[in-house]
Amino acid sequence: MAERDDLLASIATTTADYREGDLAVPTPEHVGRWIDQFDAGVQLPILREVNHVLKQTYLSQEWIKGFFSHQIIHKDMTGDNAQRFWSRAHVLDIQQNGQSQTHIRRLFGESLLEKCGLDIDACGTAGGAYIYLDDVIFTGGRVKSDLTAWIRDAAPAKAVLHILVIAAHTLGEWQCTKSLKEVAAAAGKEIELHVWAAARIENRKAYRNVSEVLWPATVPDDPAVAAYLAQQGRFPLEPRQPGGKPKIEIFSSEEGRQLLEREFLRAGIRIRGFCQNPNAIMRPLGFGNFGVGFGSTIVTYRNCPNNAPLALWWGDPHAHANHPFSKWYPLLQRRTYEREVDFDDFDF
Repeated sequence: MAERDDLLASIATTTADYREGDLAVPTPEHVGRWIDQFDAGVQLPILREVNHVLKQTYLSQEWIKGFFSHQIIHKDMTGDNAQRFWSRAHVLDIQQNGQSQTHIRRLFGESLLEKCGLDIDACGTAGGAYIYLDDVIFTGGRVKSDLTAWIRDAAPAKAVLHILVIAAHTLGEWQCTKSLKEVAAAAGKEIELHVWAAARIENRKAYRNVSEVLWPATVPDDPAVAAYLAQQGRFPLEPRQPGGKPKIEIFSSEEGRQLLEREFLRAGIRIRGFCQNPNAIMRPLGFGNFGVGFGSTIVTYRNCPNNAPLALWWGDPHAHANHPFSKWYPLLQRRTYEREVDFDDFDF
């Protein structure tokens, strides 16, 4: 039991600031209650892999602030005079759904004051660049929605726009930038668009064999899985070929990755079964439009995205006994909001 206890404690420590102030501080007992919902024979291997993955993909508040602090002096974006660049830049606060941009902007503002002595709200002059901050691009829907409205209604006729995020999933980034360029052209505006991301996480179907999300290589011999796959219409699962070499090593091994893909798929289908009429976009490995789900493993201290496997975030221990949320105990319980846009990236 020593290894199990160590893993429970390690996962709790990694996620120590998750939704701090909203939820109780994670404990080994909390992690244990979550893992006990899986078959006994796979609990220890799941803990090993989840412990490894979260050390790569859990973004604490301290880490995020450090990342954005470093971007303030990123010469490829700011040139040789960061203070001049930021004094002229307009750091946007235009997010229509959720609060992640407001929080990121506050952290960024603290670093801007420390490094350049600038008040973020006093910055911005004619001809300065425009900055859209957020943590992660998943499907790109939220960035596209926010900036579409801004380009049409508020952007000048000519502008440089920087989208600055920690990570971007490749399909979402491509779809988002393509759409924004079309919006700018239709509005008759000249927008020079740049996307800056510390990591680009591969999730395009054409590159699924080197993808960096949960994308099953095999389908488990399970009647519930077979029944779910038989119901899929457009964009069914196209398994990846194992053995590809992703650029970012999120998983400990191919064996560890396939374990999570298999067990989170089975758990996600079980969770869907708690709902009378689950929306098709509510897929086992995370809300998405194709396959068995989006499959992201990125989590920030503020929230777990709905694009992550249902097994990680679904449920509410305080829900009424008859509510579907009461049927599963979450490791990383999501904060949800009254207004959710197309189930897409809702307030990550």
